[in-house]
Amino acid sequence: MKVRGKGRGTSYSLPLSAPGLIAGVDEAGRGPLAGPVVAAAVVLDPRRRIRGIRDSKQLDAGQRESLSLKIRSSALAWSIAWADVEEIDSMNILQATFLAMRRALIGLRICPAHVQIDGNLCPSFVGLRLDCTFEAIIDGDALEISIGAASILAKVQRDAMMVGMHGHYPDYGFDSHKGYATPRHYEALERFGPTPIHRRSFEPVRVAWETRLGARARVAASDESCAPLQLIAAS
Repeated sequence: MKVRGKGRGTSYSLPLSAPGLIAGVDEAGRGPLAGPVVAAAVVLDPRRRIRGIRDSKQLDAGQRESLSLKIRSSALAWSIAWADVEEIDSMNILQATFLAMRRALIGLRICPAHVQIDGNLCPSFVGLRLDCTFEAIIDGDALEISIGAASILAKVQRDAMMVGMHGHYPDYGFDSHKGYATPRHYEALERFGPTPIHRRSFEPVRVAWETRLGARARVAASDESCAPLQLIAAS
């Protein structure tokens, strides 16, 4: 479930005592109604500066694609991982995000001295053989270049996955909204119901699913009520 390769903010951290390489970790896809949540971990090469890296939300698709290629070719190590819809629904989106982050870190081919994570919480790293310190930084993708690089890789990977899902479910517009809650997405949910890649633990999807089940139950009840009349007419 992984692809392997090579200002000031509010932060919560463990003491940073070991000098050395820093890994940035970020996610893409916590908010959408459908699709996986994707995380990336990146160890940039301090000797090879990549211009233009910042929060992926501040970049257009073309800029993200271009920077993603540069990051993959220039970074000392990078890793991308995800948690799928079944995992999101079974453990909740926060824990699924932490799971994806753990998988991304495990996928790094080198062990960093310090890990910077976007957000206000760090995942649990109990049981992982990572001899390093960890730091959670609010708005880290806009403040730390390593986290910004991870946000770009995660976003580009997830967008590509959702474009691929459009081929399986062309009525939903996943190629454009990537699973986020847009008017077109809500309209498709109401008209066609949820797909297997929709997150049924999310309220709009749950409501659409229950509405769909209710409609089917009413149709079944109507068919049953008509059955005796059909038999009488046949006699």
